[in-house]
Amino acid sequence: MDIVYKIYSEESQLTDLMKMIDSELSEPYSIFTYRYFLYNWPKLCILAYKESDLIGVIVCKADTHSKVLRGYIAMLAVKQDYRRAGIGRKLVSQAIQAMKDANVDEIVLETEVTNTAALKLYEGFGFARDKRLQSYYLNGNDAYRLKLWLN
Repeated sequence: MDIVYKIYSEESQLTDLMKMIDSELSEPYSIFTYRYFLYNWPKLCILAYKESDLIGVIVCKADTHSKVLRGYIAMLAVKQDYRRAGIGRKLVSQAIQAMKDANVDEIVLETEVTNTAALKLYEGFGFARDKRLQSYYLNGNDAYRLKLWLN
């Protein structure tokens, strides 16, 4: 399977990105949320394509939090038909490297406590469960805040 990974680079990619994330993730996001991440940190948004089809994406940011440069993984989605093929792992790996290149000190994210596949993926990269967030998601589910210390 020939998968091409690209950095977000233009507004024309936004529609497909929004459609894919909206169909694959449980939380809805407004166009303003997407633009906040994509316009401020385009190099931390990586898209996976099979031919011209967008099949995976990771959306991240990096900014100062409590005197450290903190990376944040906001969204990771892979189309259902392409899961378990290493695409999510590759997107996370590339995002971590991009954040290392930006001298990020730590990376955080949230995932549902019931999402065992995501927990396994992130813990495989060394993320640790930092905090349990009660009723974090709109569906009422709790989340774990995961953290990876880089420096």
